[in-house]
Amino acid sequence: MTVDTSLTLTEPAHPPSRKAPLVWALGAAIPWLMLAVGQLIWFAVDPRMPWLHAAAAVATVLGAAVFVIVVPLWRYRVHRWDIGPQAVYTRSGWLVQERRIAPISRVQTVDTYRGPLDRLFGLANVTVTTASSAGAVRIVALDSDVADRIAAQLTDTAAIGDQDAT
Repeated sequence: MTVDTSLTLTEPAHPPSRKAPLVWALGAAIPWLMLAVGQLIWFAVDPRMPWLHAAAAVATVLGAAVFVIVVPLWRYRVHRWDIGPQAVYTRSGWLVQERRIAPISRVQTVDTYRGPLDRLFGLANVTVTTASSAGAVRIVALDSDVADRIAAQLTDTAAIGDQDAT
C-alpha cells in the first residue's frame, strides 16, 4: 500500500470574526435571561422556601457566567478555518473539538447563512456540502464580506475541478 504524502495537512489558521464572541455570548444570554425571568415570576407567585429560590438563582448566575463569558471566548480560541488549493479545513467545538478536512474535488454546494444576530452584527456562516457521509463542513461567524468571498472562491474552485463530486 502506497501512501500519498503530496498533501501537507496543517492546522487551519484563520479565526472567526472578532465580533464572534459577542454574538455567541448574546445568543447564549437569551435563554439564561428567560430562565432568570421565569425564576423571578416563580418567586413572586410562590415566595415560600427562599433557600430554594436562592439556590436556583445561584445556579442560574453560575450557568450564565460559564455559557455567556467562558464558552464564547473558548470557542473563539478553538474555531479556525482555512482553504487550500486541495481542501477546506475547519476546527470547531469548545468542549469536544472536531477537525474537518473536505477535499475541493468533493464540494457539491456552497451556502451562506445569516441568522438574526448574525445580520445585526454583519456576520455570516458558510456551509460546504460535500459527498461525505459525515455531513457538511461549516465555517462559522465570518464577516459577511469574507463569507461571500469564500463562497465565491469555493464555487469557482469546485467548478473548474476535473472530478465529479458525487
